[in-house]
Amino acid sequence: MSVAITVTSGKGGVGKSTTVASLGLGLAQLGYKVCLVDTDIGLRKLDLMLGLENRIVYDLVDVIEGVSKLRQSLVRHKEYPDLALLPAAQTRYKEEVTPSQVKAVVDELRNEFDYILIDSPAGIEGGFRNAIAAADRAILVVNPEIPSVRDSDRVIGLLESANVKMIDLIVNRVQPGMVRDGDMLSVERVQSHLAINLLGVVPEDKRIIRSSNTGEPVILDSKSLAGKAFSNISRRLTGEDVPFLELDSTTLITRIKRLFHIA
Repeated sequence: MSVAITVTSGKGGVGKSTTVASLGLGLAQLGYKVCLVDTDIGLRKLDLMLGLENRIVYDLVDVIEGVSKLRQSLVRHKEYPDLALLPAAQTRYKEEVTPSQVKAVVDELRNEFDYILIDSPAGIEGGFRNAIAAADRAILVVNPEIPSVRDSDRVIGLLESANVKMIDLIVNRVQPGMVRDGDMLSVERVQSHLAINLLGVVPEDKRIIRSSNTGEPVILDSKSLAGKAFSNISRRLTGEDVPFLELDSTTLITRIKRLFHIA
């Protein structure tokens, strides 16, 4: 059965689109058919993160308005043809699209894809309602900071009121040293406050900046610890029992050596 998952957050800049791009590729690497739907109308960026910006002809709004067929508007990844992107319109407004229209598009995608990952705009306005209209479950991306956690509380309430009951948590951009010094919330505190299932923990990684600029999601970088974390999260999404990476700085060097087979 096809599963539609909205990836959302309470505030912008937490790494939501980075998460969508990497998880999409991770699932495709596992042999699943995956479609990424960018609902951030007016501010699309998934195409850039996947290196597909020069191949876009039609977008989500074109499909909704009947300008193009859904199949015409899907952009396939060059190396992983089982991964497709339905891009957002860059010159339109979120108010031009309704939740029921987005749901109709996602329901049509269910006929072809195993996983549909919906990249939600930040905030809780109309774009958010569009993004959760067809969701079977949601992934909440949170940074270990008080403003991010506080905003996420509100998002959880809205998801539950919209009957999205299965909500998983990804704590992104974790810096163990700052956690140890008390300058950043621990993963345990974030999870305890939000009281939802922990799906993954992703460390801060400078390689993500490079990956965003080159259009190659960090999950493709074999030297990236964040990429390894996203790979593990992809496997957990499919139901596989995968242990969490050890990010504590006292054992980090050992873990990196083990990960990359360094003696």
